[in-house]
Amino acid sequence: MPKPPKLSLAAIVASATPPAKALPKTLAKPAALSAAHPGRPAQGGAEIVQLDLPAPRRGGHTLKERARQMSVYLEPPVYDQLRDLAHAERTKMHGLMLEALDLLFRQRGARSIAQLTDPDGR
Repeated sequence: MPKPPKLSLAAIVASATPPAKALPKTLAKPAALSAAHPGRPAQGGAEIVQLDLPAPRRGGHTLKERARQMSVYLEPPVYDQLRDLAHAERTKMHGLMLEALDLLFRQRGARSIAQLTDPDGR
């Protein structure tokens, strides 16, 4: 018994939509070209819709997009102790590192992280 043909997304969409009016031969394009160009009708009259997403805010949405990355090399016992503290307090190591930086800034008389990141603080 032969295997049934594998279905593609284009075939499923094409079978779910009514057939489009036949285009003259000069206007007809292969389905591969139509799928490569969003907004143009694809095989079987299906249309690929492109969502309009809002433009990203200046500076990014996430901390990873806004911040600068810095590597910290810790001796294994220091790393283990930091990890154990984070686990015991059910928090992340990153938060503990920021808390440590805030304490350092306070000891040195510098502005806190909250003051530095406040939009009105500059």
